Amino acid sequence: MKNTQYVALLRGVNVGGKGTVSMAVLKERLVAMGLENVATYINSGNVLFDTAQSDLDKLTNDIAKELSKSFNYDTTLILYSHEQFKKIVEGAPKGFGAKPDLYKSDVIFLMPPLTAPDVMSQITVREEVDTADEGKGVVYFTRLTARATQSKLSRIISLPIYKSMTIRSWSTTAKLLAIMDARATSGES
Repeated sequence: MKNTQYVALLRGVNVGGKGTVSMAVLKERLVAMGLENVATYINSGNVLFDTAQSDLDKLTNDIAKELSKSFNYDTTLILYSHEQFKKIVEGAPKGFGAKPDLYKSDVIFLMPPLTAPDVMSQITVREEVDTADEGKGVVYFTRLTARATQSKLSRIISLPIYKSMTIRSWSTTAKLLAIMDARATSGES
């Protein structure tokens, strides 16, 4: 069976002194599970790997269970195949992330069964500061850098749905896709 390349986005890793996870140890644990070509990107729980396993729910649960046991915290994560992740990046609103000097742009990745319409109905934006756009399984959120302190994005952490999402900057999201594309082209995955 042919391997598929995945990206795992772990929630709450190395943020605010909680969920402290060594990327080297994280990689070791995933290799020990039989995942191949495991690589991490930055220190916030972004992991690339290949596997022949095609049951996304089982794979997600197996990884979460192993990492929860290994790191002694309730690990939650979202998995995307290379193809799925490419669609998320390509599905961003026109111009999203194109002016990083003017706007901070983030992708809010949603853990099923949470959907973008669910999130959009619960978040608020500040006119002339924030924009939020619905995507498939994600919300694209932008805020004006000069007025970022007035943004309502930070209020999302007080919502019960916050535990079912993880946020990545647009630059991290785009870089992860670039790495996945390069690995696919080089035959690494």
